[in-house]
Amino acid sequence: MAPSEHGTTQLNRRGFVLGAGAAAVTGVAGLALTRPAFAAGEGPSAAAAGGTFNLSVPAERWIREAALHNVTVMQSFAFDDVNGHIYAIQVMQGGLRLTGESAAVSGADRAARGDMCITKLTMSGTRLGHMYVRGFGHGVAIGVEHAGATPWLWTESDANPSSGYGRALSRYRFTNGAVLDSGSSSLAKIRPVPGSTSNQVSIDNLNQLLLLRYRLSGVARYRLMHLGDVKAGRFTALYDVPQAGVSASEVFQGFAVLGDHAYQMTGTAYTSESGSNPPSGRGNTYLTRLDLRTGTVTQRSRTEAAYSLGFREPEGVAVRLTSPRQLCMGFASGSSGARKFSIYYKPQ
Repeated sequence: MAPSEHGTTQLNRRGFVLGAGAAAVTGVAGLALTRPAFAAGEGPSAAAAGGTFNLSVPAERWIREAALHNVTVMQSFAFDDVNGHIYAIQVMQGGLRLTGESAAVSGADRAARGDMCITKLTMSGTRLGHMYVRGFGHGVAIGVEHAGATPWLWTESDANPSSGYGRALSRYRFTNGAVLDSGSSSLAKIRPVPGSTSNQVSIDNLNQLLLLRYRLSGVARYRLMHLGDVKAGRFTALYDVPQAGVSASEVFQGFAVLGDHAYQMTGTAYTSESGSNPPSGRGNTYLTRLDLRTGTVTQRSRTEAAYSLGFREPEGVAVRLTSPRQLCMGFASGSSGARKFSIYYKPQ
């Protein structure tokens, strides 16, 4: 596209800053299972609402093959249940030239740099706008915080040049047509676990919790914290456990949190019929429920949701706070250079 793509503006306002407390950093409480001692009734499970999802119930179709602003696959998505919007994130497509760039950038370079596109949509999948974030990460997860009429987005930031994945978290407003750089002095970098890599985030608005997925010394872990504490620069773990329920042969495709439980999705795109994941087998997508209090897997189930898609790759999982609540799964489809996304869900 042309250097001044439609509606593109550079953001450098103080609205992206968490506040003075965000600079505080505390260390990780050990590499093993961390279960802080609570007085009776103080632990998160005593107050956590929402229950759990039964992963074996049939999935229902919600959105089928809609388009995001860019033509790459959707990486993940989250909901603004207050205002009725979806925010989806994807690696930026190749061939774009944005503010401050001397030439168009390839898709491979966008992925290596951690450049992403965020699309705002209606609950039916109609596009309402987009923004670009450069140098942030890969988009394995995105969080939306309900904070009044205008929500806050949470994503990874400070992409590692060697991997393209984020080494920190950031909280910012969606601004249609904007370009936001991870290196902006106005954007706070939140580092709950110093020295960690591949930081990813999910928000539980029902219980006001933030779940961080990160890697430390190459090991994937989850750290559950109170959302208010994180915004104040306090990173005390309610629980900090190794990731479980994902084998070395599986491809991790997203996670979400509700109360004391994390929901993980794994799987790959269809191969040809002669390959290891043919369409006739209806996919290798698995959902896993992990109890964050103990670090143990409490349920694991294969899902055939969206099996009839011609190209089907699981991409993202999120909780929608409807009544009943919904555990939503994203799937990419379509041909290369013209990807679509679909969302299916399991009711509670």
